[in-house]
Amino acid sequence: MAEDSDLERTEPASQRRLDQAREEGNVPRSRELATLAVLMASVGVVASLGLFMFQGLQKVLHNGLSFDAADVASPAMMGRNLMEAGVDGLILFLPMALAVVVAAVAANVLIAGWVFSPKALEFKFSKLNPITGLGRLFSWTSLMELLKALLKGGLIAGVAGWMIWHQKDAILGLAAEPLEAAMAHFGQITLLTFLAAAAAFGLIVILDVPFQLWHYQHNLRMTKEEVRQESKEMEGDPQIKARIRALQREAARRRMMQAVPKADVVVTNPLHFAVALKYEEKAMSAPQVVAKGSQLVAERIKELARENRVPVVEAPPLARALHRHVEVGDTIPGTLFTAVAQVLAYVYQLNHSLNPTLPENWDVPADLDPANRRNSVEAGA
Repeated sequence: MAEDSDLERTEPASQRRLDQAREEGNVPRSRELATLAVLMASVGVVASLGLFMFQGLQKVLHNGLSFDAADVASPAMMGRNLMEAGVDGLILFLPMALAVVVAAVAANVLIAGWVFSPKALEFKFSKLNPITGLGRLFSWTSLMELLKALLKGGLIAGVAGWMIWHQKDAILGLAAEPLEAAMAHFGQITLLTFLAAAAAFGLIVILDVPFQLWHYQHNLRMTKEEVRQESKEMEGDPQIKARIRALQREAARRRMMQAVPKADVVVTNPLHFAVALKYEEKAMSAPQVVAKGSQLVAERIKELARENRVPVVEAPPLARALHRHVEVGDTIPGTLFTAVAQVLAYVYQLNHSLNPTLPENWDVPADLDPANRRNSVEAGA
């Protein structure tokens, strides 16, 4: 059952999967929104430039139907006139073409943002596979698209039919109007009918856009195994990462051990902890911990200290406080200055053969000594 659950796409798409889909040109799209944008752009151009376009077309038609005997006798002249009429017609429809392109691009950018994917332009033989094509043709997605098309067509046709039926008297009355007035009136009726159909189409768009966004996310869902595999690829295999961390710790330990022979003193618990301290009056503002460890590491620090004639001083409270609160490479806190000064004074006297004696009481604040904390907790219990 666990294997079956791993194969089910129940996990939301990761950001990496979404980015890969965008690189391949797979982004959410709404055909209905693009269609509505194109239609509204076309109507806008016709509404604003319709008179200019109509007059231009009249001129093109007039020039195309005006010819003399010389034009008829010269095929080249007829070809030139035809080309001029075609160029003039293209110029007239250029604003509408530009508006349609801008509207189509803007509708897609509105949903998915700007995407340029060379991979989407690559030729793929799988697109020519008839079996794959038939599979897409009879898929649930194609069935849903067919149902959407039928509902869309029925709604728009119903609204347009209702508008025409509602204005039937005005349409029938066009025959009694002068030509120019009838054409203007017919244009108004057509525009109202189209706007009503566009409003119905807008309702479809309002429903389709959220559905397409949901459907896009739904199709990119991942299985639990895919999530784990992606995590490994992005963050690395946990075993490899653990091995790298172990090597890093080993390297840090070697560097720490190399600093022990240069230390001024090693403070011990004596059985559990060992902390190596170094102080250079001109280079350091305070003594510094150059190595520390517990158990076997502490024993190795003490061995290196003895081999290199570094004094080993038993100061249990200080050793416990330094091991708990000070990291390797850090200077000691001000609250431990007095206790460390006691140790350094002892080492100074020892190095100068002054027969020093270890202090009986180390000046370590009680709240810094883990032993005191443990005892207080046990007493409270």
